[in-house]
Amino acid sequence: MNKKLEKKLKELPKTPGVYFHKNVAGEIIYVGKAAILKNRVRQYFQESRNRDPKTELLVQEIVDVDWQEVDSEIEALFLEAELIRRYMPRYNIMLRDDKAMSYVRINFKDKYPSVTLTRRPLDDKADYYGPFLSAFAVKKALKYLRRGFPYSTHNQLPKRACLQYHLGLCPGPETGELEEKEYKTNLKKLVRVLKGQRKTLMQEIEKEMKRLASESQFEKAAVLRNQLYSLKNLGQQVLFSDKEFQDISKDHALAEITELLSLKKPPRRIEGYDISHMSGTDTVASMVVFTNGASDKAKYRKFKSRIKGNDDFAHMNEVITRRFSQKNIEQWGKPDLLLIDGGKGQLQSALDTLHVKYSDIPVIGLAKKQEEIVIKNDWPAIKLNKKTILKLRGFSKETDDFTLVELPHSSNIVKLLQRIRDESHRFAVSYHSTLKTKRQTSSMLDDVPGIGPVLKKKLLKTFGSLKGVMNARQTELEQILGEKKAIVLRQYIRAEKKQAK
Repeated sequence: MNKKLEKKLKELPKTPGVYFHKNVAGEIIYVGKAAILKNRVRQYFQESRNRDPKTELLVQEIVDVDWQEVDSEIEALFLEAELIRRYMPRYNIMLRDDKAMSYVRINFKDKYPSVTLTRRPLDDKADYYGPFLSAFAVKKALKYLRRGFPYSTHNQLPKRACLQYHLGLCPGPETGELEEKEYKTNLKKLVRVLKGQRKTLMQEIEKEMKRLASESQFEKAAVLRNQLYSLKNLGQQVLFSDKEFQDISKDHALAEITELLSLKKPPRRIEGYDISHMSGTDTVASMVVFTNGASDKAKYRKFKSRIKGNDDFAHMNEVITRRFSQKNIEQWGKPDLLLIDGGKGQLQSALDTLHVKYSDIPVIGLAKKQEEIVIKNDWPAIKLNKKTILKLRGFSKETDDFTLVELPHSSNIVKLLQRIRDESHRFAVSYHSTLKTKRQTSSMLDDVPGIGPVLKKKLLKTFGSLKGVMNARQTELEQILGEKKAIVLRQYIRAEKKQAK
């Protein structure tokens, strides 16, 4: 153990947090969470501990350690998940089991949304929070939160009040006495805790509780008192053992990008954009949002292009124009940084829209081939700091009106930008695939007289796809549609197959 590491181990605090193990090159090789940072991190260097071979390899590579304190273990849990997805440390991949990561699912479009855990998020318009590596810790956190913020877990409402309702843990939508608006307001408070806003929420609840008490509304004040107690108690509970919301100014990547672009303050809201299409059809654009360096899925937006063809520059210009309409500015506010997936052409298309009214917003591109950061030389909101490039062991080159900055792929900045770019690409491709599937399945069945949405859905579910419907036997179709409608559908299928030849 080197002297620098030995000194740092003595400085470790006795608070919850996230820690980073680094190798000789300064690369983050492992991210972990701890109920007590001092105890957990020092355990790695205790000779008496029994370690598996992979952990032994990790310890041999550790040259430096860094950490970030948080207010509670639940915040450490959520922060760890985001940072692992950002940095993809190789020992996190080696040491984890083969289980998929978990998400908390809440569909606010339902009348009485349920709160559930899932390993497979779907494009079903529900809100997903995560991913989390430790499903056990998330379940435990939700268990404590449920005492102050009762929620339903019913996919289908039972005929009578459930046991959890009698225990005060379920609001009882099945009783018919639950106010929808009040229940959703309660759930939104729960979501704020999941997003790391526990302290702010506690202050607001305490203020409202005192107001209600002063107005002699003691019953309502008691509900808020219970919520406040639940939040305070959460900070004292051990959600994960030692065997096992970040200050924005201390986020390594945000601090470095602030210095690199000479920004006035770290970018709190970063938006990433990407275009997806296939030969100019079903063109879509995605907008993903990262708040304080972490993905904020509730703020993601998708756009269906109104311009035909496969002109990526025109599509990028269109989506930025729509994003910065007066209506969207009022609803979503202004971003602190824009990341465009692509090189000089895509970046210039975005800047052409912003140059008059929003030239105070920093905008950069990320070219896929070399992962180069693309910057327009005369863009007012950015002043490139070349000393920072040298400090980060990178280099830059000017071409025409642009500067291309190439940093080591292991650097904090590149890891963050890659994370945003990959997330915007995933979200765009997901929406494109949805539209493509809808178009393919609607090409023929929607034109058949007598086959509405219900029968169409039944056909596709029974035969698996449009191709399966077209290859089905007449008798199989008759079982679902009846003889007359099956004959009509068969005529359309023959015409479709003939046209395909």
